[in-house]
Amino acid sequence: MIKTIAAALLGISLSLGVWAKTESAPELPAEIKALNWQESGKGEIAGEASVQIPSGYAFLGQADTSKLLQAFGNPPSSDHFLIAPKSLDWFAVFSYDDTGYVKDDEKIDADDLLKSMKSGDKAGNEERKKLGLAALYTDGWQVAPHYDMATKRLEWGLRLRDESGEKNVNYTSRILGRGGVMTATLVSDTETLSQNTAEFQKVLTGFDYNSGQTYTEFKNGDKVAAIGLGALVLGGAAAVATKKGLWGIIGGFLAATWKFLIAGAVALFAGVGKLFGRKKSAE
Repeated sequence: MIKTIAAALLGISLSLGVWAKTESAPELPAEIKALNWQESGKGEIAGEASVQIPSGYAFLGQADTSKLLQAFGNPPSSDHFLIAPKSLDWFAVFSYDDTGYVKDDEKIDADDLLKSMKSGDKAGNEERKKLGLAALYTDGWQVAPHYDMATKRLEWGLRLRDESGEKNVNYTSRILGRGGVMTATLVSDTETLSQNTAEFQKVLTGFDYNSGQTYTEFKNGDKVAAIGLGALVLGGAAAVATKKGLWGIIGGFLAATWKFLIAGAVALFAGVGKLFGRKKSAE
């Protein structure tokens, strides 16, 4: 279970269980309540795609996602979108990279990719130190990288450990499109990862690129990416989180600097479930 953490930004101590299951959780900051939580229809993502918002879920556009991140002490961001169940048992962050059409004919060597990630830990942790973040180490695959030709989704789950030896899992899905790649990163409690991954993948069945932007609509003359499937696993623009809730947006293809340390993020975001007026037990 996620350990209780000090949430200085909210002025309280919290845990996932307390916030998700009781009526006595502290009141959320007004700026969080005021966010435009979309609870039905389609959530528009970066002008390139959309995701159907299932019953019991909510979506934040880029402006409100940025406000939420800033409310938790993060730099502003204009290119991230969020969907989550109202219980806030987990959430997923979407971002789009117009890298171009990525050819999907590359064979994925999971062992080689893992070696590359581990070899990048030292340099990655030097960058994390500059940001005031704790070191993270690549532990191994929770789910080895695999590509689905039908859905055009490249997915993998990576086990990470911090300096105390605590392990967490980052599950990522990259969805190929005509002009680029959509990244959807699941942030989940490790103890419920299997269940949450199944729910996350079900949500992704409601994801669609806009007309004209699907992978199969590629035409000669379109921009072709200089990278393949392996490079998509190794890096890309993403977010980094610590247990204290501090997020930093990291650009570039640096294998060891984009990783999610999810435990604190889950604990912080679990409180958002209260704004919907529902207890976890009522789900």
